[in-house]
Amino acid sequence: MGRTVRSADRRQPAGRGVPRLLADFGHDLPSLPTPSTATKEARLFRHAPRRGPRRAGAGWAPASPPVASWRMTSDQAPVLWPFISTPGLPPTGAQMGIDMLSGGAFYADPNGWVLDDDVPVTNPNIFSFGKPGRGKSGTAKAFCLRMTDFGYRTLVLGDPKDEYEGLCAFFGVQPFAIGPGLPARINPLAFGPLLTGWDSLPAPEARGRAAVVFGRWLTLVRGLVGSQRIGDQRVPFGPSDEVVVKNALQTLTGYAHGRSHLTETTIPQLWHLLNNPTADLVQECRYAGERHFLDDTRLLRDALGQLVSGALAGLFDDHTTIDVDWSAPVQSLSLSRLEPLGDDAIGIALTCLNSWGRAMREMAAPGDLRVVVRDESWKQLRLGPEAVKSFDADLRLSRRDGDVQLAVAHKPSDLLSAGDSGSQAATIAKDLLHLADIKILHGQDLGIARELESMLGLGPIAQDLVTGWAMQGKGRALWCVGDQHYKVQTVLHPVELDLTFTNQALAGAR
Repeated sequence: MGRTVRSADRRQPAGRGVPRLLADFGHDLPSLPTPSTATKEARLFRHAPRRGPRRAGAGWAPASPPVASWRMTSDQAPVLWPFISTPGLPPTGAQMGIDMLSGGAFYADPNGWVLDDDVPVTNPNIFSFGKPGRGKSGTAKAFCLRMTDFGYRTLVLGDPKDEYEGLCAFFGVQPFAIGPGLPARINPLAFGPLLTGWDSLPAPEARGRAAVVFGRWLTLVRGLVGSQRIGDQRVPFGPSDEVVVKNALQTLTGYAHGRSHLTETTIPQLWHLLNNPTADLVQECRYAGERHFLDDTRLLRDALGQLVSGALAGLFDDHTTIDVDWSAPVQSLSLSRLEPLGDDAIGIALTCLNSWGRAMREMAAPGDLRVVVRDESWKQLRLGPEAVKSFDADLRLSRRDGDVQLAVAHKPSDLLSAGDSGSQAATIAKDLLHLADIKILHGQDLGIARELESMLGLGPIAQDLVTGWAMQGKGRALWCVGDQHYKVQTVLHPVELDLTFTNQALAGAR
């Protein structure tokens, strides 16, 4: 009978296989590598639907939660730099350049800002500070030039370096040069337009004008006398001196005698009367006699005498000889010829010009608006507290007549050079910053950062802009309009580049 094959034998063949057979004779076949089993990496995050997984206990909600909103300033969110903002000022006035925060154009309109309740500005005065060579003068001249398109005229009350000569030439105007041996004379005791129609004024209005005129003259004389020194001290100007000067001026003009037609006087005439007082003047000033008068006013008379016979003799001691065309786009009074006389002489000249300029603007016609430039104003402030008070009076009147007072200096601490720390002069000078709601801060060295904080209250980001970004290119400045700050790059037209160039001397020496 045949052999029965079980099912197990069919599943596994009997005998040695090829690999085993070769192995018995000493030949091993290479084995196949064991395939690696791929494993998934653990996932740190798992995708979930916007409303959560749809299963029990997974926190699924049928509605999205409200979006949280936060409001903050660039000081509070510096990590979001560049901080993009929209222009915060209306597009009116002179287009000065680019607002680097918004990317739009930046416009300057000081009087318009005063009239706009949305802009935190209460006066149109401007203080411009900047290290030499940072575009301070270029920005000032571009502002003056572009404001002419809106009916403004420019009056430069003292140009110590002839920086505005090119701007005058552009409009075909010849600046008035003031200096030793030149024919131009300026009388700081001029009446100005207030003298017009005096003989027909009602008594109350005449008294009101007289108060304005004599008040301005007293401020001037106080500043001129206070600019003189006795050693390290300034010459004092007390209440008795004020009474003497006021009565002398009223006598010289004829106001003390009730005349309807007043006569213009000069500083030499005032000095001569004080040296040779009349009996009426001695009595009106309540002195026992002429000798008492002369002894008590010796210091006052000697201080005024220095102005008559000193370095500035022949400049501000006679009637005005220049004929100013007030309808011209720009007028400038050049003081570059006084530079060899020193900073004090230029400061005294600026004091006289400021008083004269204020007289010329005391009855400006409606719509007759001007940008009044006061360059190198720190030289006037160094003359002591009385000169600071004179400058202070000029700034306070800007809101009344609508003029834009543009004072140019190097750094904020220049205002403190009026006196020792904590002195009356330094305190008044520091308060001048509050009379200018608009400040243009061009590039400054790192050492000025503390001044920017203590005097202007700038935060760290604003300080970094002035001492960093603004130092990396000309015309860059931080415009402080009230408590709002704007990072502005002034853009000049090629024609303006020639008008605002101030390095002719250096360029000519190459």
